[in-house]
Parts: sequence; structure tokens; C-alpha cells
Amino acid sequence: MANGVVISAAVEGIVDEAVMRKLILHVGATPGDVYGKQGKTYLRQKIAAYNNAARHAPWTVLVDLNGEAACAPTLRQSWLAAPAPMLCFRIAVREVEAWLLSDAERLANFLSVARGLIPGNVEQLNDPKTEMVNLARNSRRRDIRTDMVPRSESGRSVGAAYSSRLVEFVSQHWRPGQALTQADSLRRAINCLRRLAAARG
Repeated sequence: MANGVVISAAVEGIVDEAVMRKLILHVGATPGDVYGKQGKTYLRQKIAAYNNAARHAPWTVLVDLNGEAACAPTLRQSWLAAPAPMLCFRIAVREVEAWLLSDAERLANFLSVARGLIPGNVEQLNDPKTEMVNLARNSRRRDIRTDMVPRSESGRSVGAAYSSRLVEFVSQHWRPGQALTQADSLRRAINCLRRLAAARG
């Protein structure tokens, strides 16, 4: 059950928004407004404003590590050397898809693929998004393949409904409590959000 603690958020896109809403609920708090959703560069431009807002109320910011830095602490330091006490600035290693791959049982069921196809060591994957697309390519369900795998002539890296399918998975099937055992950056994000919820509870 969510309590009266409202945590605002800023994220790169709609999949990250679904993930963050799920995590805030997971720690027993209430998701507030979710800002950003215009990519990583936009968040970088706004990080000081989000940090300032977190001087007065609980906030969380989530970005992907991708290849921008060697590790999450290095990226965090380059973006924001002095985070406000009520800011959880978290970095998904290397992309938020790794956190979704961490709940292998539910993801295999959702994508209709063999459980054994879901990789382990998800935070060591160079490109979790491509891994997710390749899993969808092996789906026994035509609608999953159509939605998540790009047409060869499209020039896109993902299918047209890739994000909406992942939002569906996160909202209805993903279990953060299971996934955190396979993804240390997710475990750290949940612990940070728990501290926010407890401090304001």
C-alpha cells in the first residue's frame, strides 16, 4: 500500500516512467508528477533544477549509463557533484532494459520465448536494448515480433510499438523484488527510494 509520501521523478522516456512509477509504489510511496521524457540530453540540462526542487520535497532522477562513462559513480559525479538530501539520482547499468531482463521468468512468459534465452549477468551486457529486440525476434507470438522488432527498411533500432510493449510488461508483470537480485544498480535504486520513503514517512 502506498503511503502519503509523494516522490516526483524525471526520466528519459515512457519506459523509464513506467519503471519509476512501479519502483516508487514498490517501496510504499506514491508516484508524483514525472518530468522529462525527452531524452538524456534534456535531463542533463535540467538536473540542477531537479536538484533544487529536491531541497524541498522527495525527488528521483533516472538515466541510463549507456557508454557515457566507465561506471555509474563517474557519471553521477560529472552530472551532479552535490545532490540534495531528498534526491535519489540513479543510473541504470547499462540501460533500463537490463532491469527488465533481470526478471527472467516473467519476461520469458511475456515475450513467449524459452526461459533459457534470457541472458544472465545483465549488467555486463553492452546493449540490453538490442538483447531485448533479439529476444522478441524469437517470440512465438507474431504480435510481439511485429510490435518490438524493427522492419529492415525502417532504419530504426526497435519496432514501432517497442516502448508501449515494455510499458505493458512493467506495469502488469515485472517484479522489482525479484529483479533486484540480478541487477545491483536496481537494488541500489530501490534502497535509495526506501530511504526517501522512510525519511518522509
